[in-house]
Amino acid sequence: MNSHTLRLSGRQKHFIIMNTKSRRSFLRGTAAAGAALLSAPVLLAGRSREASVPDADRPFRLAYAPSIGMFRELSGSENPLDNIQFIADKGFRAVFDNGLPGRPVEEQENIATKIQQMGLLMGPWVLHADFGKTSFVLPHREVRDFLTMKMEEGIEVARRTGFKTALVVPGRYDERLHPDIQRANVIDNLRYCADLVGPEGMTLVLEPLNTLRDHPGLWLTGMPQAYQVCKAVNSPAVKIVEDIYHQQISEGNLIPNIEACWDEIAAFHVGDNPGRNEPTTGEINYKNIFKYLLSRDYKGVICMEHGRSIRGAAGVRRVIEAYRECDPF
Repeated sequence: MNSHTLRLSGRQKHFIIMNTKSRRSFLRGTAAAGAALLSAPVLLAGRSREASVPDADRPFRLAYAPSIGMFRELSGSENPLDNIQFIADKGFRAVFDNGLPGRPVEEQENIATKIQQMGLLMGPWVLHADFGKTSFVLPHREVRDFLTMKMEEGIEVARRTGFKTALVVPGRYDERLHPDIQRANVIDNLRYCADLVGPEGMTLVLEPLNTLRDHPGLWLTGMPQAYQVCKAVNSPAVKIVEDIYHQQISEGNLIPNIEACWDEIAAFHVGDNPGRNEPTTGEINYKNIFKYLLSRDYKGVICMEHGRSIRGAAGVRRVIEAYRECDPF
């Protein structure tokens, strides 16, 4: 070794060797990172395609509720219990049955047991919806007697099944009675009903319906009107079911009206317009509406109260696909 040769200690040699290895590792890592960046669009595109393919049976984000029997062509049975099983297997988290009070007592009990076993929610069932009768707008004793009978029937169903949200349509208006008097009578009659069902933990939901196409002559037609009534009744036993199909026809301005009436809404009905079939078949942007409901942390039921744009088993598949398309938040 000549005089210009640098002598290194063992520790210094170890440092140089390790530093050289670190540099090589760094260079290899940099090259790999560059390659990853170049390939990122391809990878992201692949992941995007994977995300766009729905898992057919995963639980939905919101509690969309098919009616019992809506999917009978694919469930392979007319039996309501088989239909409930199929609905749950397809990822739906709720069901509804407008005609529940009209079913035999044993069938009501079996349906309740099955729904509870599957961990599903139950949407509102119809307690009173006589579109041809003038009732709530009148102060007559016979109206009170009729309402007493209907509320007692509803209490029995609620006790039997545990399903405590019942739908009420206040009936037709009376052309011979001043509108303000009719509104006061509706409020008084609903307070009377609330006093009957409230102690049972029941909720009566009022459904405003359109008079332009489906139900001419009805008294309750709009969300602001229903909101005013609920505020006046001032009871947790009287709320609103917002039927988006009907309100698109009656008033539009859907999301702002939902927001304005939010604290009085207990459930939703959906159906597209025109046609009253599944979402994506009409003019209503259900994907945005459902996104809004999710943003409000809505935990209630969304009843699929509509027909199908296609008949038979293909129509069932299309309904399920439509809700998958509107629920990818």
